[in-house]
Formats: sequence, structure tokens, C-alpha cells
Amino acid sequence: MKFVNPYILFALFAVIIPIIIHLFNFKRFKKIFFSNVQFLIAYKQETQKQSKLKHLLILIARILTLIFLVFAFAQPYIPQKDKKISTNGNLISIYIDNSFSMEALSVQGTLLDQAKNKAKEIVNAYNPSDLFQLITNNFEGKHQSFYSKEEFLLLLNEVNVSSYSRKVSAIIKRQKDAFGTVNSKNKISFLISDFQKSITDIDNLKNDTATNVYFLPLISQKNENVYIDSCWFQAPTFYKNSQLSLNVLVKNNSTKNLEKIPLKLFLNDKQRALAAIDLPANSEKVVTLNYKTTETGIHVGYVEVLDNPVVFDDRFYLSYNVSDQIRICCINEMAESSYLNALFAKDSAVFYSNISVNKLDYSKFKTFQFIILNELKTISSGLSQELKDFVENGGSVLVFPSSDADLASYKSFSLNMNTVFYEQKDTTNTKVTLLNLDHELFANVFEKVPENMDLPIVSTHYKIQSGSFSTEEFIMKMQNEELFLVSQKIGKGKVYLCAVALTNDESNFPKHALFIPSIYNMALYSKPVFKLYYTIGRNEAVEINNIDLNRDQILKMVNSELKVEIIPEHKSVDFNMVLFPHDQIQKSENYFLWNGDNRILAIAFNYDRVESVMQFYSINDLQEKLEKAGLLNFKTLDINNKTTEKAINTLNKGLMLWKWCIVLALLFIFIEVLLLRFLKK
Repeated sequence: MKFVNPYILFALFAVIIPIIIHLFNFKRFKKIFFSNVQFLIAYKQETQKQSKLKHLLILIARILTLIFLVFAFAQPYIPQKDKKISTNGNLISIYIDNSFSMEALSVQGTLLDQAKNKAKEIVNAYNPSDLFQLITNNFEGKHQSFYSKEEFLLLLNEVNVSSYSRKVSAIIKRQKDAFGTVNSKNKISFLISDFQKSITDIDNLKNDTATNVYFLPLISQKNENVYIDSCWFQAPTFYKNSQLSLNVLVKNNSTKNLEKIPLKLFLNDKQRALAAIDLPANSEKVVTLNYKTTETGIHVGYVEVLDNPVVFDDRFYLSYNVSDQIRICCINEMAESSYLNALFAKDSAVFYSNISVNKLDYSKFKTFQFIILNELKTISSGLSQELKDFVENGGSVLVFPSSDADLASYKSFSLNMNTVFYEQKDTTNTKVTLLNLDHELFANVFEKVPENMDLPIVSTHYKIQSGSFSTEEFIMKMQNEELFLVSQKIGKGKVYLCAVALTNDESNFPKHALFIPSIYNMALYSKPVFKLYYTIGRNEAVEINNIDLNRDQILKMVNSELKVEIIPEHKSVDFNMVLFPHDQIQKSENYFLWNGDNRILAIAFNYDRVESVMQFYSINDLQEKLEKAGLLNFKTLDINNKTTEKAINTLNKGLMLWKWCIVLALLFIFIEVLLLRFLKK
């Protein structure tokens, strides 16, 4: 046992006062004479014994009364592992989890309201001279400083639900950084949260003996949620009159089996698809919504599922552009290809341009999505570098080698691209025997694959070196296991190499039925695929097609319904413009990007789904993980069924005994009164 004010124990010398009073009898007796006292002798002896016992008991009661009164003012306590109590100069940092999961209900209202009330109780448990810091998931600048009790309570009233979610390790680090700015021996941090498993990364925490950390878990009444986790297109060919299939991942984070839940897709304020889904308990399902694009331009919308009470993740926003044409450039050495002209020149969905290799304008490459090298004898170093930049920024290149190609220049081109390359020419007659039906080029091409499929015949071809690139993917192989058509991802784009020239002398591929779907799908997949959505709080860079900005024009992101207008940081990188919204986007929605008075495209932002997984650590689980990790300065604090002040005093300071001392002092005063009253005679 220790004392907060040990110097007050000197007052125990006051115990001498009742002892002195009882040692010296200051009462004067009056003599009374009797004629015969023989009958009084026995009574006199008996009275003296009772009087001595009475005085001794009263003396003991008074001594104990004084002792316990002195103890009460000295404030005795039983410390927690020899911790010393500091009566002033404490630094207290309080984190309040204000993420979406804190909107769940408890017996005392929402978890966020309960957390704010507990924070007030924590502050009231300390002295007015102590300093306090408030931290939320927003990581605001004003929350980096320490404040007085009154200032802290004013900041606490401003805390609202936020779209941000932070790891526990990030919170501890921010508290530690704040503690380092102020000198104090006693540093205490409190974390009030529901401690979702997705954010409670105890394995990333480290011991810091200079700080005592307390976890204060809150418990909600119901931990169930149905939400949309993500969505993506099976084949993102965003062109007019194309058939699209949107995959939606829906998760049921509850113990109930759900049936016929409506899932709706809205685009440009119109419902485009509907599905009714069944979800077993604690399961997930990918639902495919099919529809056809009938209009070009900007498409904004969302997928929606209805669920209560957690609703922030019931709507998932997406946006994309539907192009009116695919822009294709064919670079020719001599004559144009009649096969490519027949395939693309009269297609209204394609802008097709033939350009001589001697009349190239490299600055126009960024206006195309697909470039075809048609039987060039030599690929110059300048063209090679421009094509590399074009592919790395999302374009696609298809190479048909010349019958008398300069293999050295072709190899330099491939090495510069870091792709497979052509070796010597092989004049052996062979044929294509294997198709990669899993390749994206053959998606939705065959309703049923015939057993004895007619495949292209090859009379002469270039051998393609293969096997050393992880991104290499064959499309067709010949009978001798050599590559006939191969694709490879480079940066954000693709490179396709064909083993034959586009002539009938080397193969019948230009006239074969596989030629049209193979080459046309290359064009369809050549458009750079920009993200359907971005996640709030991850500080993701937004990439768009390069645009020309005049000095008097400003890029703005606008949502008129939310009355939000921001100016993002931006810079031009190669063929693209990169935007950095930072933390200016706070609400999930579609935002339009404006270049001056021109609306360029839409960008969708969604809340992070890390808060959607309703799995939490219990108090016992937290304590067990902390002990297993060896975090001795971390403790859990059960505040759901106790007063916060009592719990803090017990765990942070120790077991305070001054109240018991007062009770005992009053008890002995009461005993003294009883002795004086009932042992009077």
C-alpha cells in the first residue's frame, strides 16, 4: 500500500492526545461518608472493572478514528505493478473511432454517442491541470495539439461520423508523435472503438514503456450487414451498341439466409438491369447484370441493394465513357493491306487511317488506341521508342513482319519493348493446331467449339523466341509447338506479334474465319481501360486521357447535388493527365470533371468497404492478443457495465482506499457514541 500525500502521515502524532487524556484522570471525586460500608465493597470493585474496560474501549475507538481520518487525507492506494500516481501534469490522448461501423446501435444509442460520453467521463476523471488530445479518423490538424479540459469538450461536440477508417497502429503512432511535442512523465492514451478485426492490427504494435495505452471496446446490439463489395466488367469494350456484362460482388455478413434480395443497376438516371439474388448466411455471390449500350458519351450510375441499419455500403457508384469510334492507325512500308482495309475502313464504329512509314507524325500517336505495323522492312530506333511510350501508356500494337524483314532492327524493337522477338525464318509447311480459348480475344466468339476445327495453314513463318517472359500469353500455336500469334502486356498496353506476313504466300490466315474476330477484338481491347471507381481515403491518383489546358482554364471536379466543387492537383505524365484529389472528396458519389466550360468525363468515388465486415474483437480476445504479443503497457478496459471514472482509477492509478478510511473513521465514531451512551452506568 502507498499514499498519494504521505507527508500528511505526520498528523498521526495527534494520537497522543486521546492517550494523554486517558492516562491522566482530571475528574475530582467528592467523598461521601457512610455509617456502614460493608455492603458497598463488592459493588465498588465491580464498578471499577467496568469503568476501566469502558475507558479502554473508548480510547481504542478514538485512536482508530484519528488514524483512519489521517489515512483518508493521505489517500492510500494499492498500486498497479508499482505505478506511482501523478496528481498533475498528465498528458491524456483520447481516440474516438468515428468510422461508419460506429453508427451501429447499442443499449445507450449509437456507438459514436456512447464513445463521446465515455470520452467526457475520462476527461472528468482527471485534474483540471492535465492536458488532453482528441484524435478521430479524420486526422485533422487541430487534433494534433493538447488542450485544456474545457477546450477538449468543445472539440468533442464537433465529432461526427466520417468516411475514413484508420488502423490501430496508425492511431498509436499519431498519439506517440503528439506526446513527443510536450514534456511530461505521465503519458496515457485511450482508444474508444468497436475494434473491428479489419482495423485492429495488434501484430504491428510495439511496446513503449513511456506510455500506458488502454483499449476501451464498445459492443453493438446487432452485427449484421449485406453490402456490395465491388464491381467490374467482364469485357470492358465501351462502344456504342456493344453488349456489356457487369459483375457485382455482394456479401452477406449475417447469420440469416436471405432470399430474393433485389439488386438494381441505374445508369444516367435510368434503371438498366435488375436481379433477385439468394444469399446464404455468411456468404458472398457474384451477380452478372447484362445490358446493351445504346448511347455514346459519359455514363454515370450505381448498383444498389437494400439493407438496414448499416446503409453506407448499399450503393456502389461507377462511371465510364462510351466511345463513338475506335481510332486505328496502320503504318505501311509500301502498299496498304486490302485485308485490313476490308475489315476496318467501312466500319462506322472505327476511325481507320493508313500512314506511310516515311510520313509519320509521332505527336499524333496519342490520338490512336491501336497501331498496326504492316510489313515494315525496318523498324527505326525513333519509331521503336515512340511505340514503347505509346504501349506503356495504354495503347496496343500489332506487328505483321515483312517477308524480307531486317531481323536485327526487329529484335532491337522487341528488346526495347522487353517482349518476345523474331528469330530466323522457317520454310517448313505446317499449320495452326492449338487455340488459347481462354484468351480474351476469343471471349464470346464460339458458341460451341467444334471437335475438328479448321485452322490456318502455314507455308513459311518466322520463329518467335518464347518462354522467358512472365507476361507472355500465346493466342495460337503451330503443329511444331512454335508460336503463331502471341500477346504480351507491357505497362498499361499490349503488344501482339504474328509469325507471318499478311500475305497469301506465307499462310491463309488473312482469308481464314479466325482472322476477323482475332484482329477486330484486338482493336476492341486496345482502348485504355480507366478505373470504374476510386476509393475514398486511399489517396489514389486519377488517370485520364491527356487534355490540353490553356493558361486561363482550370480543371474542376463538381457534384451539383452535393454542392461540391474542388480543384484537384494535376500534372501531365506522357500521354495521360494525372489528378490528385487528396482528401477533398468526402462523400461517395459521381463527380464530373470540367475543363473550363467543357465537361470531360465522370469519376466515381466509393467508401472503403473495410468497415463493412462486421467482425469485432471481444474484450477477452483483445486482452489475449495483447498478452500473446507481449505488449505489457497495453490493457483493455471494460466500460460497458461500469462507471468510467472507477475503471480508470482502478487500472490506471490503482485501488484507491481513502473512501474506506472515511467509512472506518465514521464507524469508530459511531462505536464511541454507543460506548458512551450504553456503558454510562
